[in-house]
Amino acid sequence: MIMNQQDFNVKELNYTIRSARKSDAKDLSELRLQIDGETENMNRERGEAFIDEEGFEKIIEADTNHPRNLFLVAEVDGKLVGYFRCVGSDLKRFLHKAEFGLGVRKEFWGYGIGKNLMKESISWADTNSIKKIVLDVIETNHTAIELYKRLGFEIEGFMKNDKILSDGKYYHTYIMGRFKD
Repeated sequence: MIMNQQDFNVKELNYTIRSARKSDAKDLSELRLQIDGETENMNRERGEAFIDEEGFEKIIEADTNHPRNLFLVAEVDGKLVGYFRCVGSDLKRFLHKAEFGLGVRKEFWGYGIGKNLMKESISWADTNSIKKIVLDVIETNHTAIELYKRLGFEIEGFMKNDKILSDGKYYHTYIMGRFKD
């Protein structure tokens, strides 16, 4: 699905949030690779589950044409710095629900990019009959957990010892959801 472009200025940084376009595919491939290598908050390490330009072109096309999918990007001075993807189901029992994930380059943390990507997506979900949005987040990502709570999400459960990080220890993954009647 396509969403209208929104412009933001936070702490003197101008950025745009807009729907992903097929022409973004190469930059998205590089951006995802970079973000995966900057933090252990993501599910992948750098280079794992790599999606190339052609793969992103297919994803963007599918999301653009699906009424319960949304693929947004954040752009600063013509360069992609973040992304947000929301995927709905075609199964009748789950038509009301979508799952999402997002990433922002570490250099651009603190400018509200993740928050504004989420706010735009929540607004889109609310106007498109998506009642429930779900996500998962590692227990150590306190900043994200607090952001999600402020945006109406609650911890619905967790998966014990779900991820192993570079310190060799296992960490829980929280399942968070937001339901809007």
